[in-house]
Amino acid sequence: MAAGERWTETGLVFTSRVGTPIEPDNLRRSWYPLRDRLGLTLRFHDLRHTCVTLLLDLGVPPHIVRQIAGHSDIGVTMKVYAHASLDEQRKALGSLSDRLA
Repeated sequence: MAAGERWTETGLVFTSRVGTPIEPDNLRRSWYPLRDRLGLTLRFHDLRHTCVTLLLDLGVPPHIVRQIAGHSDIGVTMKVYAHASLDEQRKALGSLSDRLA
């Protein structure tokens, strides 16, 4: 790490150059040039949606996803993100069919 002894370990994914929490305005100023250089069109906030959706798709319990996302209520997590994939819907209905057979 370039910061060497000045580095502060916070466990955060996005930090300043010395590991401290990054100011939102500085994050935006850094994100958009990087995004444009990579030819992407997504907003920084879209990364949050992607993370939550992937965690739910991986089967992480919703109460854990709620904690990771920082939602105050699990209803927010489930209402906004719990749109089950078509494969998961088929799997659930297949399990129900097996049980009823």
